[in-house]
Amino acid sequence: MAEGTTAAVGAGLDVNTAGNPTEIAMAYLQDEVTFICVLIFLNHTVYLRLEQMQHFCSSVSPAVHIQANLEDDLVKEALKTGVDLRQYSKQVEAELQRIEQASIKDYIKESQNIALLHNQITACDSILERMEGMLSGFQSDLSSISSEIQTLQQQSVSMNVRLKNRQAVRSHLSQLVDELVVPGAMISTILDSPVTEQEFLEQLHELNNKINFAKELSFRETLACSDIQDIVDRLKLKAVSKIREFILQKIYSFRKPMTNYQIPQNTLLKYRFFYQFLLANERTVAKEIRDEYVDTMSKIYYSYFKSYSGRLLKVQYEEVADKDDLMGVEDTSRNTIFTLGQRGAILSPAELEGPILVPHTAQRGDSRYPYETLFRSQHYALLDNGCREYLFLSDFFMVAGNSALDLFNSIMGKTLSMFLKSMSTYVSDCYDSIAIFLCIHIILRFRAITAKRNIPALDKYWEAVLELLWPRFELILEMNIHSIRNTDPQKLGVLDTRPHYITRRYAEFSSAIVSINQTFPNERTNALLGQLQVEVENFVLKMAAEFPSRRDQLIFLINNYDMMLGVLMERAADDSKEVEGFQQLLLARTQEFIEEILSPPFGGMIAFVKEAEALMEKGQLDRLKNEEARITQLVRGFSSTWKQSVESMSQDVMRSFTNFKNGTSIIQGALTQLIQYYHGFHKILNQPTFRSLAVRSELINLHHLMVEVKKHKPNF
Repeated sequence: MAEGTTAAVGAGLDVNTAGNPTEIAMAYLQDEVTFICVLIFLNHTVYLRLEQMQHFCSSVSPAVHIQANLEDDLVKEALKTGVDLRQYSKQVEAELQRIEQASIKDYIKESQNIALLHNQITACDSILERMEGMLSGFQSDLSSISSEIQTLQQQSVSMNVRLKNRQAVRSHLSQLVDELVVPGAMISTILDSPVTEQEFLEQLHELNNKINFAKELSFRETLACSDIQDIVDRLKLKAVSKIREFILQKIYSFRKPMTNYQIPQNTLLKYRFFYQFLLANERTVAKEIRDEYVDTMSKIYYSYFKSYSGRLLKVQYEEVADKDDLMGVEDTSRNTIFTLGQRGAILSPAELEGPILVPHTAQRGDSRYPYETLFRSQHYALLDNGCREYLFLSDFFMVAGNSALDLFNSIMGKTLSMFLKSMSTYVSDCYDSIAIFLCIHIILRFRAITAKRNIPALDKYWEAVLELLWPRFELILEMNIHSIRNTDPQKLGVLDTRPHYITRRYAEFSSAIVSINQTFPNERTNALLGQLQVEVENFVLKMAAEFPSRRDQLIFLINNYDMMLGVLMERAADDSKEVEGFQQLLLARTQEFIEEILSPPFGGMIAFVKEAEALMEKGQLDRLKNEEARITQLVRGFSSTWKQSVESMSQDVMRSFTNFKNGTSIIQGALTQLIQYYHGFHKILNQPTFRSLAVRSELINLHHLMVEVKKHKPNF
C-alpha cells in the first residue's frame, strides 16, 4: 500500500496542477482503496487470533461449561498434547501484546502515507464536490429544457386542434355557402333553355340538390335558408311547368295515327329524371302525368289489339271442325283435323318467336291460316309489347313489385280482358283439339320466355288463358273417347281387312298429342290418351269380330296395329307407352297369324310334331309306333307339295297386307317357323321308336330345305 501511494505521488500527479481532475481523483482513489483493504485484512487477522485466545481462556470456566468447552477443537488439541493451560494462556497474552506492538509500529511507520492519503482524499472530495455542482447545474438546465419542450408540445397540440376545427368549420361553411348560393347560370338556364338540352338537365339536378338542402336547413331552423327560399321556389315552379309541358306533349304524340309509340317512349326514358323531379317536388303534377299516360296507353293498346285481332280472324281457315267431327263418326272429308302435319312447326323457336302476321298482306295473297297460327301471332305481339311496356313503367315511373304490376294492369287490363272474352267465345264453340292443344303449348312456351326475361306482368294472364284452354281440350278428348266407345261396327260400311279410317284417325291424333306433350308433359293428358287407346283397342277387336274367319280377323288386326305403330313411331319416342303397347299386340297377332297360314298346307305335320313332343316329354313316345301310315303320308306329302305351298303362302301374305315391309316380315317369320317344325319332325323320326321306318330315307335334308326356302323370301 505504501509503495503504491509513493509511486502515485512520485509520478507527479499533483491535485492542484493536473490537467484532468477526474483522472487524478480516480488514481488516488485506487491507491486509497488498496491501502485500506490491507489494513482491514491485518485488523481482521488480529481480531480472529484474539478471539481464539479468548475462547481458549474461557475454556477454564466453571464446571457447568466444562462439557461444552471440552467439545472445542483447541481444547481437544491442548488436552491431546498435554499442554498446561495456564502456561498456554500466558503465552497467548504475550503474543497478543507483541502483535499489538507490531501493529502500532506499522501505523507509526505509515503515518506519513496515511497523512498524505488523507490530503489526497480531501482533494478528491473537493473535486467531486465541484463535479457534483456542475452536474447539478446540468440537471437543472435539462429540467428547464424538458419543461420548455413539454410546454411547446402542448402549444403545438392546441394549435393543431384549433387548425382542424377551423378547417372543419371552413369546410362546412364553404359547403353551406355553395349550397345556398344560386348561380346566375342556373337561373338563366332554367328560365330560358329548352328542356331537351343537356345543360338544362344538369342545372335541374343542381336545383334539385338545392331544394333538398333548403328543406334540410328549414328543419334545422337555419336562418340563412330564408335568404334563398324565394328564388328556389320560383325556379322550381318554372322547371315544373316546362317539364310538365314537355312530357304531356310526348304523351299526346302517342295518339297520332300510325305513330310508332316506342320512339317517344325511348325519348322519355332519356329524360326519366324529369318525372323523378316532379315526384319529389310536385306530386300533383306527377300524378297528372302518370294518369294521362295510363289513360292514353290503355286506349292505344286496346284499339290496336282489337283492330289487329279482328283483322287476323279474316285470314283464318273458313272450314273448321264442328261437334260432329269426332273420331268415331263415319268417314268425312275433314279427316285432317286429326292430323298434325306441318302445324307442329308453330312450336319451333324460329316460328314461335318469328315476326307476327300482317293481316292485309295475307289478304292480298289470299293466304289462310289455322287458328293456332293466328293465336301465336296475336299473343307474341302481346308478349313483345307487354314486356317492353313493363320495363318502361318500371324505369320511367320508378315502380317495382306490386306497384309495377298494378300500374301495368291499369294500362293493359282492358286489353287483356278483351282477349280473354274473345278467346272464351271462340273456345266454347271449338272442336279442333289439336288447335287447342297447340295453343296451350304456345302459352306454356311464352310463359317460359317471360320468366326468362324476369317479367312477371303477364303471369296471371297466362294462367287465365290456360284455365280456358285445358278444360276445353279435355272435353273434346272425352267426346272423341265416347264417340269411339259408342261406335257400331255394322254402321261403318263394307268390311275391309285394310287399316280402318278410325284407327288411322287415332294414330295421327295420338302421335300428334304425344309428340307435342313431350316438352311440357301433362299427366291429365297422358291419362286421357290412355283411355282413348283402350277404346281404340276395343274398337279394333269389335271390328275384327265382324269377319267370319279367324284368318281375316288376324289380317285386319295386324294391318291396323302395324299402321298405328308406324304412325306413332314417326313422332313419338320408341319407349312411349303407346308404342310399346301396340308393339306387343302386333307381335302376338303376327305369331298367331303365322300359325294360321301354316296350318292348311302343313297342319298335319305340325299337329304330329306337337303331339309327339308332348309324348316325348312324358316318355310315352311308343304310343305312336303304330302310326307308320300317318308318318309316311306326312313325309311324302311334305316332300311333294312344300314348294308350291310356300309359294302360294307368300303370294297370299303379300296380297293381304298393305305394308310390304310388314308382309315381308310375316313371310320370313312363317318360313322360319316352318323350318323349326320340320327340324322337330326330323328329331322325332330319329328317335329309336321310328328308326326302323323306311320312309325316313325320303326326308328332305334340313340344310337343303333351308337353302331352298331362302329362294322364296321376297326381296324389296
